[in-house]
Amino acid sequence: MSGYRAEDDYDYLFKVVLIGDSGVGKSNLLSRFTRNEFSLESKSTIGVEFATRSLTVDGKVIKAQIWDTAGQERYRAITSAYYRGAVGALLVYDVTRHSTFESVERWLRELRDHTDPNVVVMLIGNKCDLRHLVAVSTDDGTSFAETESLYFMETSALDATNVENAFTEVLTQIYRSVSKKSMEAGDDGNMQTVPTKGEKIDVSKDVSDVKKGGCCSS
Repeated sequence: MSGYRAEDDYDYLFKVVLIGDSGVGKSNLLSRFTRNEFSLESKSTIGVEFATRSLTVDGKVIKAQIWDTAGQERYRAITSAYYRGAVGALLVYDVTRHSTFESVERWLRELRDHTDPNVVVMLIGNKCDLRHLVAVSTDDGTSFAETESLYFMETSALDATNVENAFTEVLTQIYRSVSKKSMEAGDDGNMQTVPTKGEKIDVSKDVSDVKKGGCCSS
C-alpha cells in the first residue's frame, strides 16, 4: 500500500463554505485544517479558493470541499454560485472585534437565503488565543448559537485550538443528517443537495488533494 488515495476514492463529497467579515481568519482556518499551515501575513484572498481534505466518519470516507469567500465579502458581492450546493458552513467572527460579531446575523440570513434549510452551520469565534483582547464573550457566542440553533466553538487558527474539532463536527453532523435522510427515503435517495460518489460538482477538476499529514491527521 502506497498510502495514495485516488482523487475519486470517497463515499461522500460535501461542500462547506466559510463566511464572515474580512480579516476574521477564514483563510487561515482553511489552511490550518487542510494543510496544517498558518500565515501571519494578513492578505485578503483573491479569486475563488477552495481546498479539500478527506476524513473517515463511521467507516465512510468523507471528502470535504471547503470554499473560502475569496475577499468578496469586502464588497458584499458573494454570489449565489458560492453558496450553491453547500451542505455545511462555518460562520466566523473575530473574538477581538465586536463589529465582526454584529455582522453574524446578516451572514446567517444570507446563507439561509441561498442554501437548503438543513444546512449544518457552526458559529466560530476565532482568534481565541488573543484572550487579553477579547471583545466578544464566550457566553455571547453561545447565546446567539442557541437562539439560532447553530453549533458553536471558539478556535485559534494560530495555535490550532479546536480547528480540527470544528470541521470534523460539521462534517460528522452533515453525514448523520444525510444518512438519516437516506434511510427515511428507503435509500432511493432523492437528495439533490448532497452529491455522492460519482456525481460531479461544477468546480475545476485540477484541485490537488491534500495529503493527510501533519499533526492534524487522525
